[in-house]
This record gives sequence, C-alpha cells and structure tokens, in this order.
Amino acid sequence: MIIKPYLEWNEKQKKERDEKQAKIDGAAYSEEEIKQFPFDKKTIVFVLGGPGSGKGTNSEKLVDDFGFVHLSAGDLLRAEQKRPVSQYGDLIAYYIKEGLIVPHEITIGLLRNAMMDHPESDRFLIDGFPRNLVQAKAFEDTVCKAKKVLYFECPESVLLERLLNRGKTSGRSDDNIESIKKRFKTYFNDSMPVITEYAKEGKVITVSCKGTMDSVYKNTYDQVEQFFKGIGQEARPKSQ
Repeated sequence: MIIKPYLEWNEKQKKERDEKQAKIDGAAYSEEEIKQFPFDKKTIVFVLGGPGSGKGTNSEKLVDDFGFVHLSAGDLLRAEQKRPVSQYGDLIAYYIKEGLIVPHEITIGLLRNAMMDHPESDRFLIDGFPRNLVQAKAFEDTVCKAKKVLYFECPESVLLERLLNRGKTSGRSDDNIESIKKRFKTYFNDSMPVITEYAKEGKVITVSCKGTMDSVYKNTYDQVEQFFKGIGQEARPKSQ
C-alpha cells in the first residue's frame, strides 16, 4: 500500500527535476550575456532553397573557402529533439514529421545560442532559415539583420528525386514521400514569400541548381566573393 504512493511521488519529483534541468540547458546564456554579445557586428547570410536543393552541401564548401561558421536550423532542431532532457523534443519531432514550421521562439533561441558558441567568428551561414516572414522579422528584431540571402533555385521534380534518393541512406524521419509532399507545400506557401520580400530589398543572391555540383558551386563561390568585395571585406579569412 505504501509502495504505490511512493512511486508516484518519486516519479513526480523526477519529472520536476527533468523540467528544471531542461530549462537550465535551454537557456545556455544569461540575459546579460545575450545583451552584451555583438550580434550586429556579425555578417549573417541566410541560405534558402527547397528541401534537397543543396543548401548544406554548398554551405560546407563556403565554410572552407570563406571562413563562415555554418549553422543548420534543421540540424540544430534535430539535435535538440534527441537531447534527453529537452522540453521541446516531442514538439519538434511532431513538427518535423508533419513538415510544419517549428515555433520561431525555439528555432531562434537555438540559433542565437549556437552563434554565441562561436564568439571568434564574424561570419555565419544560417541554413534553412527563416522559413517564413514571421521568423525573418523575429530574428531581425531580436538578434540582428541578415546582410544577404543565398537562394538555391531548383525545380520541384529535381528536388523530389534528390530527396527520395537521400532517404535510402539518410535515416531522417522526413525523407519519405508523405513528409516530402508536406515539406514542399510548406516551402512554397511560407518560404517563397521570404525570398520575394528580401529580393525587394536587393538582398538575394540566386544560384541555379541546374548543372553539375562543381558548376553550381563555382557560381555560388563567384557570387559570394563578389558580395564580400561589395561590402568592403576580404573575401577570404586572413588565415588563408
């Protein structure tokens, strides 16, 4: 008779401890540290394009050539989802599976913390973000404005073929035909207006994904190099 109430009490205590730890882990930096961090001194480039357009592949090459820190919003969300004490794990898993956009408060918090993990870097590629205009405005209001948007333009038929092939080995829960269709719908309804809005400000670099991987990256490299020259920065880090 005593065991059951004790087990219930113990489970409640464990849950409360886990919730407290999740809050502590989720707030990696204090409000004062966030306030003091020089976000506005950083060069932020958003990397957008349909799922499977090559955002991650080209971003990794840009890291090597231009000294960016590459932050993938999707990778950060998946890592948070798997974190044992995350208070957002189940919510993130549901949104990803359904091809929906995770609430911007979560994504921006993860991106902000990831930027602060690299205080030595002045250049950040933020891949797969913002996915709608609400996210874009919230990021620029609470973190900083992006200098440029790198947009990988790719036909839907090519994206579908790439994702289905990737799904054979990726192990990702969203690389299946049902999730892919939902992701396409979200992308065209919510993300394309972001590109349109930034284009009005003259901030979009468009790269066609037609052609070989090498030719696509050559085009990407040339345009990013020109961007740095245009804002008066050395195209390559001094260490190179």
